[in-house]
Amino acid sequence: MKKLFVLSFLMLGLIGFQAHAQEEAVEEITDEELAKFAAVEDSVMAFYEQKNEELIDMIKNNEVIEGAARYNEIKGAWEDEAKLTEIEITDEEKAAYEEILEFMGSLSNEVRDLKIGLIKNDDILGVATYNKVNKAMKENPEIQEKVDSMIAELKEKRQVETEDEAGTDAG
Repeated sequence: MKKLFVLSFLMLGLIGFQAHAQEEAVEEITDEELAKFAAVEDSVMAFYEQKNEELIDMIKNNEVIEGAARYNEIKGAWEDEAKLTEIEITDEEKAAYEEILEFMGSLSNEVRDLKIGLIKNDDILGVATYNKVNKAMKENPEIQEKVDSMIAELKEKRQVETEDEAGTDAG
């Protein structure tokens, strides 16, 4: 019985030590590391938004497909030959739609490659810092909220700058 009590006491101590060690690991993260992490996430998001705008422009202004309505019609029929015949798709429209699909496919690869490049660059973030912050965010909702808040601030700042540039260009 005494051994069981001692073993239980040691287990509780070990659990307490692990919890304390996790808290210390979370506390090690600096505001600078959080800011770098948020900046990388915002940069990737900005790049994605820019590429998404290009995609939307590509669909809206496609001379062959002639707009989003026809694009959506082709998209709905794409993998069904009977439907494609029914909507009377032309070879030119097929080629234009395939070009759009190719751009969409490359988009996710470009975004992923950009993010990996930023993470691997020690001057920008670094893999160790990325992993440390990412782990802390999963373990501590307060850190997650802080990073989300930083990203939101960066996005808002970026949008204001974009609006200012658009206003300057128009004037």
